[in-house]
Amino acid sequence: MTAPKVLISDKLSPRAIEIFKERGIVADVKTDLTPEQLKACIGEYAGLAIRSNTKVTKEIIEAASNLKVIGRAGIGIDNVDVPAATAKGIVVMNTPFGNSITTAEHAIAMMFGLARQLPAANASTHAGKWEKSRFMGVEVTGKTLGIIGCGNIGAIVADRAVGLKMKVVAFDPYLSKERADDLGIEKVETIEELLPRADFITLHTPLTEKTKGILDAKNLAKCKKGVRIVNCARGGLIVEADLKAALDSGHVAGAALDVFDIEPAKENVLFGDERVIATPHLGASTSEAQENVALQVAEQISDFLLTGAVTNALNMPSVSSEEAIRLKPYMKLAEMLGSFAGQITETGIKSISLEYSGAVTKLNTKPLTSITVSALLSPLLDSVNVVNVMMVAKQRDINISETKHSKHEDSAEFVKLTVHTDKRSRSVTGKVFAPDSARIIDIEGIAIEAELGKHILFVRNNDKPGFIGRLGSTLGDANINIATFTLGRVAAGEDAIALIEVDQEITPDILEKVKTIKNVVQASVLRF
Repeated sequence: MTAPKVLISDKLSPRAIEIFKERGIVADVKTDLTPEQLKACIGEYAGLAIRSNTKVTKEIIEAASNLKVIGRAGIGIDNVDVPAATAKGIVVMNTPFGNSITTAEHAIAMMFGLARQLPAANASTHAGKWEKSRFMGVEVTGKTLGIIGCGNIGAIVADRAVGLKMKVVAFDPYLSKERADDLGIEKVETIEELLPRADFITLHTPLTEKTKGILDAKNLAKCKKGVRIVNCARGGLIVEADLKAALDSGHVAGAALDVFDIEPAKENVLFGDERVIATPHLGASTSEAQENVALQVAEQISDFLLTGAVTNALNMPSVSSEEAIRLKPYMKLAEMLGSFAGQITETGIKSISLEYSGAVTKLNTKPLTSITVSALLSPLLDSVNVVNVMMVAKQRDINISETKHSKHEDSAEFVKLTVHTDKRSRSVTGKVFAPDSARIIDIEGIAIEAELGKHILFVRNNDKPGFIGRLGSTLGDANINIATFTLGRVAAGEDAIALIEVDQEITPDILEKVKTIKNVVQASVLRF
């Protein structure tokens, strides 16, 4: 087996390179590549490890013929075209926790700097002015800190602020009351509740359509007069011209910014104002953080390429290395069920439902759902894959539901796929019997037990005498050898199903002859 190749296109810790080599992965270090140079060589690699300098554009992704995973050492993925990567089936990962403490500590440091005007006082003292009465600060003890975005970094800031005896109020739609209680902070439902109460405001939210410009003139006007604002998250969360106006009017007492609309920020409307502390995106700039994210991205890329484990992915469910091993037989079953249903579905799909019962309910079933739906849609849609399948389904208004049953008896174990189309609903159920044995056990309520080989003839028929003989003769006359013949029926004389594994490919003309056999309702050739 050829060793996977990974390109490291930004500077990473030498230890990250060692990790790749220890795991049997070839790691090439090529930093400071131009877009043209990156485009020319990216086709060689299965993995790409980056920081913030490399821009992974749509054009780069289109040239990445073998790329399976992009790993960002750090949290921000502004420099990766995630939709383009998703569409091509490339997993995009980041390392959201490696620099969390470092970024949170920087925000706290910036808050202290604002409270005591440390940069301006430092510059004045170095200039020999000794302006002791000029730099009157404020205490943070007893003050209210408003946190916009209380995820991993925001929660660390909240914990540190509580330790400083501050009152903490957080706005985050995804923050549960239980989590807020655990942190010892107050959760508010709207940003309008937070703004007029906060003496300090710190932002820790990603930049999205909803959060872009979240602190604009309108919301800044709602803030308490004399508020101090910290942003160590993303440029674009604050409208810089509006902040400048609020500073000039005296409504905002000061701001500490580590991020800006345009970076590198060589000039900015806020530069030169001593009420503004500015740092050059230093949130993650500690030796510990740089080492942590580099090692994490190397481990994550290696795990994915070698075991299929998915960690901290932005465009597909996460699967640990241990889960990947346990899920493997169910992945085979999921692909079989999806492929079977996809090949016999002839009209537009409205919705898809998956039911899991037994031991499989204890596993992470999200990847199984993605595999099933991908295999189902593949015969119907071009360029669908496990990574982009949920996006593709959403674009086509296909609703996907997943249900887990609480039974755990071995006899009750199954995975059931139901496809609802314009005309009807069709279900197929399967079960894992052994690590290398997955079988279909039910089709549309008809019990049947069959493994699926390379060439399968699927036949729905009326259960009448002589049918099996006529079908066998038709295949025999066409020189088609039957390997296995599995039957199931509702009851004598009623609906029946046959799954026939054959050794030769059934051509369209042979299939047409099968369809003309008396009592055949439907016949399809399936390939696995």
